[in-house]
Amino acid sequence: MIPGWSRSRLATTIGSLTLAFTLGSGCGGGKGTEPPPPPPPPPNPDQVKLLVPGFPAIVQPSDNLATHQGVALGRRLFYDPRLSLNNSQSCGSCHAPAFAFSDHGRRFSLGAEGQVGDRNSPALVNLAWSGNVFWNGRAEHIEAQALQPVENPIEMMEQWPRVVAKLAADPAYPPLFRAAFGDDEVTADRAVKAIAQFERTLLSYNSKYDRILRGEESFTPGEERGYNMFFTEKADCFHCHVDYLFTDYGFHDVGLDNPPERGRAEVTNRPEDIGRHKVPTLRNVVFSAPYMHDGRFATLRDVIDHYNRGGAGTPNQSPFVHFGRGLNLTDQDKQDLLDFILTLTDSSFVTNPAFQDPFVDGLPSR
Repeated sequence: MIPGWSRSRLATTIGSLTLAFTLGSGCGGGKGTEPPPPPPPPPNPDQVKLLVPGFPAIVQPSDNLATHQGVALGRRLFYDPRLSLNNSQSCGSCHAPAFAFSDHGRRFSLGAEGQVGDRNSPALVNLAWSGNVFWNGRAEHIEAQALQPVENPIEMMEQWPRVVAKLAADPAYPPLFRAAFGDDEVTADRAVKAIAQFERTLLSYNSKYDRILRGEESFTPGEERGYNMFFTEKADCFHCHVDYLFTDYGFHDVGLDNPPERGRAEVTNRPEDIGRHKVPTLRNVVFSAPYMHDGRFATLRDVIDHYNRGGAGTPNQSPFVHFGRGLNLTDQDKQDLLDFILTLTDSSFVTNPAFQDPFVDGLPSR
């Protein structure tokens, strides 16, 4: 249970955590003798309004509201290897659904010609709430993130004008762009907007933890002990991995190396950002090993052991990583904490047919 909350209060507050694609609506009326305002515009049946009751509201960019047609186009583009130089690599090559949209257990992803990267591919879970994207936050939003891998020299190694030409030459694509954007024109801007629309639908909200909040299941004794450690200073996880989303989407130095890598300072050039990296969500973390920005930890137990030691004492180390004293967790404490973290596993997310590669299993071929 959440400290200080009763189960009845939880049930009343959280409600049902069911993903709803709802139509926009509005109302208005006159006051006194004043003429009533004009009626609201009719709902757009194509628009996908993303809503997870009990979670924070999802704010979509006004110039890229998700539609069913845009999401369908984005899904196809996400899995199309023609975005790469040699038509060998898609976004889905390094972000696979079965691994919570991370890279198949690899420490570092491989580029279109086999070159090795220097960052672990992060899981794409609940990006709809995220601001700056990438480990150092160099992309301000998902659209900016979707633009970059295509021309990255150690990723897809292609140029957007060539990608646009390849897509426009495929008779399947112009009608899909027309359905999503109103005409047949294929552009890089439209392509990344569609990919971003698809990525915003990658919502995870049906783990055991969510079902416990709904009153459908209960913690085991070990999971409940782990829960109580997670949300108190005993394990001190909750300051950065906040409830519901299990990330604050911020940047923190967790004391991995001394001296540290530049991290967020690569973008801001501020000394106080040296060593800070984006906090990943813990939802579905069981699927996305290895861990940290450089994939240095093979298991979740390795991660817990790092925090238990208290980090390396870097200049900007988070106060929630207790250098010099650690957490003093026993082996049983570590197991209980791990048991709780595993309640954040949403198997329906990694098997959701709406997230899978549309080029396989009898769906449209290339």
